[in-house]
Amino acid sequence: MAFDIDMIKKVYANMSERVDKAREIVGKPLTLSEKILYSHLWDGTPTKAFKRGKDYVDFAPDRIACQDATAQMALLQFMQAGKPKVAVPTTVHCDHLIQAKSGAVADLKVANTSSAEVFNFLESVSNKYGIGFWKPGAGIIHQVVLENYAFPGGMMIGTDSHTVNAGGLGMVAIGVGGADAVDVMAGMAWELKFPKLIGVKLTGNISGWTSAKDVILKVAGILTVKGGTGAIIEYFGEGAKNLSCTGKGTICNMGAEVGATTSTFGYDASMERYLRATDRNDVADAANAVKDYLTADPEVYANPEKYFDEIIEIDLDTLKPHLNGPFTPDLATPVGQLGEKAKANGWPLKVDWGLIGSCTNSSYEDLTRAASIAKQAVDKKIKPKSDFGINPGSEQIRYTAERDGLLQIFENLGATVFTNACGPCIGQWDRSDLKGDEKNTIVHSFNRNFSKRADGNPNTHAFVGSPEMVAAIAISGRLDFDPMNDTLINEDGQEVKLDEPLGIELPPKGFEVEDAGYLAPMEDGSGVQVKVDPKSERLQLLDPFTPIKPESLQGAKLLIKAFGKCTTDHISMAGPWLRFRGHLDNIANNTLIGAVNAFNKKTNFVKNQLTGEYVGVPDAQRAYKAAGIKTVVVGDHNYGEGSSREHAAMQPRHLGVAVVIVKSFARIHETNLKKQGMLGLTFANENDYDLIQEDDTFNFIDIKDFAPDKQITLELVHKDGTKDTIKLNHTYNQSQIEWFNEGSALNVIKRENAA
Repeated sequence: MAFDIDMIKKVYANMSERVDKAREIVGKPLTLSEKILYSHLWDGTPTKAFKRGKDYVDFAPDRIACQDATAQMALLQFMQAGKPKVAVPTTVHCDHLIQAKSGAVADLKVANTSSAEVFNFLESVSNKYGIGFWKPGAGIIHQVVLENYAFPGGMMIGTDSHTVNAGGLGMVAIGVGGADAVDVMAGMAWELKFPKLIGVKLTGNISGWTSAKDVILKVAGILTVKGGTGAIIEYFGEGAKNLSCTGKGTICNMGAEVGATTSTFGYDASMERYLRATDRNDVADAANAVKDYLTADPEVYANPEKYFDEIIEIDLDTLKPHLNGPFTPDLATPVGQLGEKAKANGWPLKVDWGLIGSCTNSSYEDLTRAASIAKQAVDKKIKPKSDFGINPGSEQIRYTAERDGLLQIFENLGATVFTNACGPCIGQWDRSDLKGDEKNTIVHSFNRNFSKRADGNPNTHAFVGSPEMVAAIAISGRLDFDPMNDTLINEDGQEVKLDEPLGIELPPKGFEVEDAGYLAPMEDGSGVQVKVDPKSERLQLLDPFTPIKPESLQGAKLLIKAFGKCTTDHISMAGPWLRFRGHLDNIANNTLIGAVNAFNKKTNFVKNQLTGEYVGVPDAQRAYKAAGIKTVVVGDHNYGEGSSREHAAMQPRHLGVAVVIVKSFARIHETNLKKQGMLGLTFANENDYDLIQEDDTFNFIDIKDFAPDKQITLELVHKDGTKDTIKLNHTYNQSQIEWFNEGSALNVIKRENAA
């Protein structure tokens, strides 16, 4: 039986009336995305049609999911909100703080010791406020959500950008910062700009070496890392129906890599099969009763160009397997063409590691397809040339895979089976085979491959592919290996060829698990005491941010002008820094240390205008803070892409950065800046980025007149006394301006709760 079945039935009970009313108001057939959005309006039954990409809308999500790294800051904020219990079903999943090194048993034991303080804090806060708690080792948040909580037609938000994975079960599931989650936990509306809609029509059927992963790798190559910004991607067509539910989840998961608000599929037979296989017959039965409301109206998919803002068509019959990378997940290359491209670019052809798992590809089906390749290597006496690491998606997946002999196949190949956790995907990897910054290549089934992400080495060239392709490439040890056409020499000196992978959608004997790792909260948690040691290095209670006064924005200094790609990994790195995610002052010591200074092309090396010396970015910023000087960060396109981590906004805010000016923002990061009471602005003329000089002083001369749809005028005073005056745009509405005036959105919540 499903969690929260009564809530799900209530959603379905309201859906027909709300969708019918929305269709009447909009005056045309509705996409699935629109049906879910209009049926989750904060005010209930729709009363107006919203403009895509223009109108800010208040929504009422059905549930919230948090992973341990981001949950710390989210719950520290919620503790200030003055509420006795979360207003909607919420869960916390401990999957980020477990380092992959020796293997599942040893690594989990180390994590339970080294991060005990954090896990105990999260468990106690969960108990106090009515939050479901998934223990370390229970699994990766998005796989666990898909197995237990996701349901067709629902809306959820999560404090992780890959919350979008739940679109594989027909949800509108959206990654947010912790402050957004706190709003909903506190019983308030969640605000989102009504998304644009991108339709992806899939025809044909995948076969052979091509997988669901290749669909999104292809889409990433088409849209690039910012092409989906502000949009929901809705997949449809006969090809979509031919994909498994977990395959759909893989595609939706990596929608985060093209900047999409989320991605989703209409309810179909594969989703029903998955719901029933994961012991949710009640959800499947309820969904079947309203199934016409859980997909687009027939006219939409018959004539998609009339209803979507953009259409992409992909023929699965002709789609080729891809490997994307290095250093960006949108650099898409068909496998057979990668060798030539690698040689032309000087990418190392020798592959050192093949990593299978992550929230993107760790389902039972994924493991069977990869295992079918691994078994061939054993049977055909092919000795793998690369190391192997496996991260099952959940304890249910691991237990079932072990029962069915899948894990033994990998172990026979010499693979290390890591804990059911994120591991190398988010930099939690103690990689012993390399030292320093050695240039090397790895292949993995993850979603991101930014510089330094997996192992901290800026010269690790990481390529993203399907689990079965990762297995084949790792076995060969060569990036230019094409398993569809190339052969390998086995231990007997014979030339052998790998057969096509074979996958099993769902376990024939059903899923099985002894302890899934779930702890239900107490009915009444009012007596639970949440304690944080004032001397702790890992946890720190929060002090409210004070408002940024208009007068402090005259004479502001430049902290850094970031050059090129500046993701949340560059602004607030993961890896070893994850241990400080609950301690704002300590983690602030990594603020922008990965960003490239436009003036010297170095990282963590900026000019302190107070002394003229070059120092680390946090050191310079702390000096400005001590002197009472506000600062400005300048960036390029899609600033803040990647993770939803609000630390990338909270850390600069904590240290005294007041304004971020860029060519364009990634959606979640822009919202996070607003929530923390900062100014997130864009150049009205992108070329004005070039006017910013290293010793500039910034005067926001009309900031007192800050208002919706009104440009801000910036006076740049250069070192030689010359000046430039430029215009800056913003997307703040009146409520968001109130966040700025109050110091943060949380301050507004506290004030309203105290009234």
